[in-house]
Amino acid sequence: MGAMEPASRSDSRAATSPKSTPKASRVEAADGLSLHVLEWSDEGVPMLLVHGFGNEAHIWDDFAPHVAPYYRVSAVDLRGHGDSDWDPDFRYDTPDHARDLAALVKRQGFERVVLVAHSLGGRAAMLFAGEHPERLAGLVIVDSAPEIDPRGSLRIRSDVETHREPRFESVAEFERMLAHNYPAARASAIKRMATHGLREDERGGFVLKMDPALRGAGRRTPTPEEMAEHEKESTRALWAALERITCPTLVVRGAASDIVSADVADRMADDVLQNGSLAVVPRAGHSVMTDNPEGFRDAVCSFVLGDG
Repeated sequence: MGAMEPASRSDSRAATSPKSTPKASRVEAADGLSLHVLEWSDEGVPMLLVHGFGNEAHIWDDFAPHVAPYYRVSAVDLRGHGDSDWDPDFRYDTPDHARDLAALVKRQGFERVVLVAHSLGGRAAMLFAGEHPERLAGLVIVDSAPEIDPRGSLRIRSDVETHREPRFESVAEFERMLAHNYPAARASAIKRMATHGLREDERGGFVLKMDPALRGAGRRTPTPEEMAEHEKESTRALWAALERITCPTLVVRGAASDIVSADVADRMADDVLQNGSLAVVPRAGHSVMTDNPEGFRDAVCSFVLGDG
């Protein structure tokens, strides 16, 4: 257990030529949807960065440049998020995002890939890795788990139900909302999230670059019983997926996370994953990479660069 083998990274630390600004492209994924992808470098072992619910690919802007000299680094907007397509049939469950990852890896011609994935993206990465363990060179699960701490689940549900179709008069107004929702995040991260997370609407204001259906707008609200059964089945599938993952896997938990409990993180790393390890990042809640970017960078680079 521990850091990835040095052979799993690029043969030469000077092999790639990182871009000062990531190159944007579109890649066809599952169900005929097109996903928006940012690419920081184009040589070496592929590393795909996958964001969580309500975020987009630029959430990785602080981290990507640190690994771009050593990996072919790209980040994706999940379906319904950022500049990726919305699904007209509302297929936004974790297995749908996992199918997108499988399609994206195939379309990009990645024989093996390192996944660094947060929250919802982490759950999709678990399913993908469990179904295709031979395609994974390494996996970093960022504050994500088969079981969600009830505290965080309640917080997210309350936010979604309160703001199903939020609209803002200015980017600054959205920044204030983000500062409330991400109390530990750096001001620079808040500003970037606001800049890349909005689009202008026809009334002159701004709306989220996110399908309102992801927040329940225009869709039937499931009953508490249906939600409980769905989460039970999802939890079972994710624990089973973790058992099948064979590559070196780092579980990253924010020390103040209300999404991943310490007990669940320990179980993932010590008892279930075949080659797991755990890093707890101080001064960070659920959004580890925005709350403590230096701590997140050090934990992940130690693992993926074999420097720990």
